[in-house]
Amino acid sequence: MIAQPQPFNRFQMDCPEPHLYTQASVHWVHWGHWGHPPLFLRLPPDLPGVIMNSTRLHTRLCIISAALCLAWTAGSAADAVFPGEHWIQRSPTEAGLNLDTLRMLADTAGGHGFLVRDGVQVFHWGDPSKRIDLASAAKPFYSFFLIKAVEEGKIGGFDDRMAAWEPRLNLLNPELGHPDRRMTWRQAAYQTTGYGMREAPGEAFAYNDWQMALFFDTLFLKAYQSNHANLDHDLFHPGLTDRIQCEDNPTMLAFGPNDRPGRIAISVRDLARFGLLFLHEGEWNGHRIISKEHARMAVSSPLPGDFPRAGIEPAAMLPDQRTMGSRAIPDNQTDHMGSYSWLWWTNGIDREGNRHWPDAPINAYGAFGHGGQRALVVLPDLQIVLCWNDTRIQGREAENKILKLLLNSLSGRP
Repeated sequence: MIAQPQPFNRFQMDCPEPHLYTQASVHWVHWGHWGHPPLFLRLPPDLPGVIMNSTRLHTRLCIISAALCLAWTAGSAADAVFPGEHWIQRSPTEAGLNLDTLRMLADTAGGHGFLVRDGVQVFHWGDPSKRIDLASAAKPFYSFFLIKAVEEGKIGGFDDRMAAWEPRLNLLNPELGHPDRRMTWRQAAYQTTGYGMREAPGEAFAYNDWQMALFFDTLFLKAYQSNHANLDHDLFHPGLTDRIQCEDNPTMLAFGPNDRPGRIAISVRDLARFGLLFLHEGEWNGHRIISKEHARMAVSSPLPGDFPRAGIEPAAMLPDQRTMGSRAIPDNQTDHMGSYSWLWWTNGIDREGNRHWPDAPINAYGAFGHGGQRALVVLPDLQIVLCWNDTRIQGREAENKILKLLLNSLSGRP
């Protein structure tokens, strides 16, 4: 039996180039495209191998590639499936997944979970309709609204200084040279502002809940001119959750307007809609919600593995500064592991050269809270979105174990 060649990942290409494979007497041309299934063209088996490398054939294949790419990507968009008021349901078997392996995944995780493939619900466990706090898995929602603010002209650009909206930052830490006045929106979305730390903006990474609260309030209360009590009514629902037809009334007020506003409570089946939006690069059922450029950027631009991590020396913060969770001062909870992109986690390479999730596709990405107990994961090449909450999953090794089980379900392996 002749095996079909493995998909080739053209992670950031709009229109891929052809790649030639020769296996025994069978010749394949493969077009890989980020976020879409691979396309293979089988060439005649008697085509001489020497011609496969000829300039003339390569030119012809490039022409074919361009034509097929246009038809293929257009067809992929036209054929994309989205949920309406409710999710379309199919069995795991119909989606090419092994039910026993998925049950093993659910038993390993515990809690609640929801699995989507090709835009339809194929498996769930626990209560998929229960609204639950996301903790830090909410952060990509914040960068989504930052992108919308830039695209709608509320903010001039990602490199604008936040002090233009929060002037008190100009007065902080004079003994350090007023570093806070130089903080930008981009740095906030990478947690590299140095807020509350001795490091200057852009110098080091700190996973910092004080910094995140500053980012949230400056964005939503100043740039968007809303208030904590009306976040859902003014922004969250009309700007996102109504547009992707969420079923279970998600909220940015998981604990009410006076207790860590901005913490999102959402069901796993509604969280999967947010993942599907990014799987389709900012488009929802024919409607553009954010640009393809920015949707791709958000999930594919991690910090370099050797980017410095901040230390443990605190600096002054605004006098009324609140936190999104942690009350440690300074707050520096974890490293970026070469996998932090616009508040999303990606499958990058850490300081020791280790892949973040070694058993997952390299273009996997996700949102994670409480060390992995709450999560959204997207596997673009497989058209898969997996969400879970209130689980026993803790840490990247446990996350990788779940993803390995998911991938094993594609082949039927336990």
